[in-house]
Amino acid sequence: MQIENTSELRLLVECARRGSLSAASREMQLSPAAASAMLKRLEARLGVRLMERSTRALRLTAAGEQLRDYAQRALELLDEGLAQVSEAPLSLKGKAGERLRGRIRLSASSDLTRQWVLPMLQDFMARHPAVELHLSVSDSLQDIYKDEIDVALRYGQLPDSSLVARRLALVRRQVVASPDYLKRAGTPRQLEDLAAHDCITFRIRNRHERAWRLRPAETPEAEPVSVPVQGRLSTDDGEIAHRWALQGQGLIYKSELDVRRALIDGQLVQVLPGWLGDELPLHAVMPSQRFLPQRVRALVDHLVEGFAALPAPRAPRARRRSGPA
Repeated sequence: MQIENTSELRLLVECARRGSLSAASREMQLSPAAASAMLKRLEARLGVRLMERSTRALRLTAAGEQLRDYAQRALELLDEGLAQVSEAPLSLKGKAGERLRGRIRLSASSDLTRQWVLPMLQDFMARHPAVELHLSVSDSLQDIYKDEIDVALRYGQLPDSSLVARRLALVRRQVVASPDYLKRAGTPRQLEDLAAHDCITFRIRNRHERAWRLRPAETPEAEPVSVPVQGRLSTDDGEIAHRWALQGQGLIYKSELDVRRALIDGQLVQVLPGWLGDELPLHAVMPSQRFLPQRVRALVDHLVEGFAALPAPRAPRARRRSGPA
């Protein structure tokens, strides 16, 4: 089965993006009747319904969503190729990187972005002035396909096997606090001491995290101990939790990468260094490797190099561990 022309695919993508056939037809400078006929011909050739139509809205079927995902990536690659060919004589006179052009939609968590990713993006955009960047900063987990994300920076394991990922870093969560807080409230020496402290907690994916998982550093393969915690402050924004910790508001349990700069500067210190938090791989996650524009590949390569060049974490002072094994 073949597509007659790319206009059919562009119309499908625009319908999905704008939610109505009339808005999509205006964008493509078609009459509503011509746009409707084009979609009906495409559905007839494929033998499947791509859209559910009503008087108020238009919704893609499962088959329509699948075709839309492929069509969008294919059209972006085609547009990128056409742009590079048309500008080839000019590009050959300049740097090879200047040939990259088009839009990249990047999603990343708040603290990671502000601590490390923003300088990497600034450098990448300076090298590739024809690239357009749309950055979404949030600790909520976005749907890569539905939200049309090209690259998402995510901590943790990847349950969705349809996604393609490159590892950027491998870190652990740590319990940290400011020296001022520890001077005022005392330093926890064993796990049971956490119950007496203000612990800044997170709401992750609509779940309030009320326990911190820690395992002995001497036996990292051991089962983790789940330690109940409580405190007056809770947030769904990692950067806000980081700020509260810097202000001396309490302990936080965070990715070492997010607090590395503050640990190096001494603004935060590790608590309970004899205990290890959960291991967190950080990945650049993409919806597909088959239809991956060169500009997206270049950005991921740049991020891999950037994270590899980050300053090493500060080694904590060794302390004798106490508490439950």
